[in-house]
Amino acid sequence: MTEFFLHHLWKLKLFDSTNLVTTENEAIEIIKTGQHNTDSGPDFFNAQVKIDNTLWAGNVEIHLRSSDWNNHSHEKDEAYNNVILHVVYKNDEQVKRKDGSLIPALELKGRFDDRLWKNYADLLQSRQWIPCEKRIAEVDSLTIDNWLDRLLAERLENKTERILSSLQGNGNNWEETFYQHLAKNFGFRINADPFERIATTLPVSLLAKHRNHRNQLEALLFGQAGMLELKMTDAYPNELKKEYSFLRNKFNLIPIPLHQWKFLRLRPVNFPTIRLAQFAQLIHQSTHLFSRILECDNFAELKKYFHADVSSYWQTHYVFDKISTEQPKHIGDDAIQNIAINTIVPFLFAYGRNRNAVQFEERAFSLLEEIPAEKNSIIDGWKNLGIEPASAYRSQALLQLKNEYCVEKKCLTCSVGNKIISKLQ
Repeated sequence: MTEFFLHHLWKLKLFDSTNLVTTENEAIEIIKTGQHNTDSGPDFFNAQVKIDNTLWAGNVEIHLRSSDWNNHSHEKDEAYNNVILHVVYKNDEQVKRKDGSLIPALELKGRFDDRLWKNYADLLQSRQWIPCEKRIAEVDSLTIDNWLDRLLAERLENKTERILSSLQGNGNNWEETFYQHLAKNFGFRINADPFERIATTLPVSLLAKHRNHRNQLEALLFGQAGMLELKMTDAYPNELKKEYSFLRNKFNLIPIPLHQWKFLRLRPVNFPTIRLAQFAQLIHQSTHLFSRILECDNFAELKKYFHADVSSYWQTHYVFDKISTEQPKHIGDDAIQNIAINTIVPFLFAYGRNRNAVQFEERAFSLLEEIPAEKNSIIDGWKNLGIEPASAYRSQALLQLKNEYCVEKKCLTCSVGNKIISKLQ
């Protein structure tokens, strides 16, 4: 038995509520179970219960045993003075508030079906890919679909919090904030951190001043990346070194350490050198990119802003001083889809929330429906269970479900888990 399970029973009133009495034999009627509190303080706020015809409004605390009240030192904590009911699995002693008054207690032992606990315990003990792997087929598609809709919104809301926090740090400059997050996305998972560090040391306003000169953009980006610190023989990188030396002194720039970049186990087309060259081209060919994205109505229109090819030197190189077969190295469709899913869609959603403009939130959802589902091991796992996403709208929700609920075994706060736990066979 766990306290979280008792929270679940109380929240959904999954116990026999007929002829309820306190441990002091006072009649209880539950009017409102209250608002579940996941932070410090009592477990449920703003509950309402009637005890012997007196209506009480306040908080509810839940423990496995009533003695846990004193074990947790609640009797010394003023935050618990407004507890009107102590809900316990087993009552083993009377407990009092800080002022010495007795707290009414409700014992749940014997008042709920033991199969509820068994169902939950089975999920907790599961060693499958997801806890409910053996039983998810029992859950109706409507429950799953509605839950995934909620999870997608939750995922975007979580990303919105991070975006708005960055926005505040950037003086509410949407273009600057978008540029920083876009840069991080260009590094994808492997080189996200050094890309983000470059973006924070090179304001988009500084790059915009040099956007008409691609060699200056590359000098700034490769220079800040620490990639121009080494001795090189090719003429082009040496030209960049000279340009960067001038710009570095002019703007008091400090490059990041070269060792932060990772090349191992990456396909050459994904080398950070190529991503930096593509990023330079993207800035070279566009101004006020976020403002332009706000005007896009569909994914096809949006993609045209990201078909950036690299400069001539990088057509025949993957790294400095090492020639390769000539090959165009534009930003591919998979990369654009990744950027749309992880940067553009969250920014549209965040912008809509921030400006109270629901059309941008709706456009974020619409874009996800146009983009193919991601291809990764997590999505493959869902496909093996018969849940195959038709678009990124669903795959994003499935990633949220797996990472935030299944891995953590938060079955009690999952609609799918609730269905399985409540199913009595």
